[in-house]
Amino acid sequence: MSERERGSRGLLTLAEIRELDLIGYLSELGFEPVKVHSADHWYLSPLRDERTASFKVNRRLNRWYDHGISLGGNLIDFATIFYQCSVGEVIKIFSDYWSFHKLKILLPSTEKAAVNCPIQILYTGPLTSKTLLDYIVSRSVSYDIARQYCRQVNYQIGYRRYFAIGLLNNSGGYELRNSYSKLASSPKDITTINVGAPTVSVFEGMFDFLSYKTLMRKMAEQPENYVILNSISLFDRARPFLESHYHIDLYFDRDAAGIRCTSTAKDISEKYNDASGMYGGYKDLNEWFASGAAR
Repeated sequence: MSERERGSRGLLTLAEIRELDLIGYLSELGFEPVKVHSADHWYLSPLRDERTASFKVNRRLNRWYDHGISLGGNLIDFATIFYQCSVGEVIKIFSDYWSFHKLKILLPSTEKAAVNCPIQILYTGPLTSKTLLDYIVSRSVSYDIARQYCRQVNYQIGYRRYFAIGLLNNSGGYELRNSYSKLASSPKDITTINVGAPTVSVFEGMFDFLSYKTLMRKMAEQPENYVILNSISLFDRARPFLESHYHIDLYFDRDAAGIRCTSTAKDISEKYNDASGMYGGYKDLNEWFASGAAR
């Protein structure tokens, strides 16, 4: 499809995307320059971890260069690496971005107002971002397991755009995690994975579940159902499904709220089993697993 044809369908052309302000877009993503010298703006690289700013954007040329990986180019080149996606996906991302900025009349006047705005989901797709995949590895979770159960989610709060690992809940909302934030889009709900098994394992959060699946991958895993509460406060909402099983393993945090909920559950029914002894001495299953104690 030619650039002219793409433009006629309401999408930006590649030429138009190249003209978008790279420094402005980096700011939308939450990246600000560490130093500015004439037309050169220096950043801690958005594409990798570093302590000394070596990612340069020349405002006059509207082009970037990352000295740490010896790569550079225009905004399209940056986006394909940053989002780990195709040029076609870049066109869609920036067409959505441009549509928002043309149609939005009033922007929040303060950063506080932006934070209080609801989360708007813009796009979901397979987990491909190197930044997110690196974060998954830092939590000791398998790429393949994360890709099986989670999505890459682009979302917006006020006038800023972000992306995160997303776990879909039963009501269509997403739990959103990246190295900087822990959020959820509305509606908030539990996540149920039902394969028709007679037993069920229950987790407070996304990374406890993903850690468990990564661990069990190396074992002769028996079929079981799963519930991720996404908040310990949603335990009562999960009870009808949980108590339809003959055995329920609880992998809750070993903090006051988790211990209290486990105790309450065991008082309700003998079906409930406290499985948190596996990670005794740690706050939760993921912390234990990431520490290497499981190996």
